[in-house]
Amino acid sequence: MILGCGRARADECDDLATRIAGAIGAKVGRRTGPSVDIRVPGGLHIDLTCRADPIVQAASSEPTPSPAYFADLAIAAQIVVGQSADAVQTAIATAHATALRERRKSFIQQNGWSASCYTDSSGSIRTLCSVGRIPAD
Repeated sequence: MILGCGRARADECDDLATRIAGAIGAKVGRRTGPSVDIRVPGGLHIDLTCRADPIVQAASSEPTPSPAYFADLAIAAQIVVGQSADAVQTAIATAHATALRERRKSFIQQNGWSASCYTDSSGSIRTLCSVGRIPAD
């Protein structure tokens, strides 16, 4: 039964990745364990990780990514957390601005979901933002 449950969860994750890719004009890439790569034209890399609750994140080599980075992540997150892309994009923008200003990871929590961003001016990944549901207690 556990194998069947794991397979069902994997199928749900693959379906979610396909929906995200379709919504942002991307292609579903390789699956590694609970994570699925989603490749967006222009080099954006989105990762969907499905465990208890799915989390979507995007990495950028830029400290201040393009508007397309935030828009595509917001659309992907809308599918994952069920909130409007506008609300998600606002939270991601706030978390990113705070991370840049305070030089630390920033979390924004709202209505059962959260957005976070991390920036690093010296690393190969300069910006990493993620959105997911806050697990119920």
